[in-house]
Amino acid sequence: MTLVGLLVLLVIAAIAGMLGQALSGYSVGGCFMSIVVGFIGAFLGIWISQLLGLPEPLSISVQGESFPLLWAVIGSALFTAGLGLLSRRRRAW
Repeated sequence: MTLVGLLVLLVIAAIAGMLGQALSGYSVGGCFMSIVVGFIGAFLGIWISQLLGLPEPLSISVQGESFPLLWAVIGSALFTAGLGLLSRRRRAW
């Protein structure tokens, strides 16, 4: 994979991470964290789709590497929602 292909995959992962964070209503951080959340979301989304036996629609191929955009957005939304639930402060009664 060339440097241009890697940069395109990073941009796609950032977009997936930003969309997932927007859907969950919780933001982890800036652009770099959106890339990380996008890749974690892709792994989580693929894992969930394989468990449920679902197909992989809307997959983007860059220089032979496939990136599941739909499952990355769903996985990153679930991941950031989980982080949001874990990191919220609880009130002291």
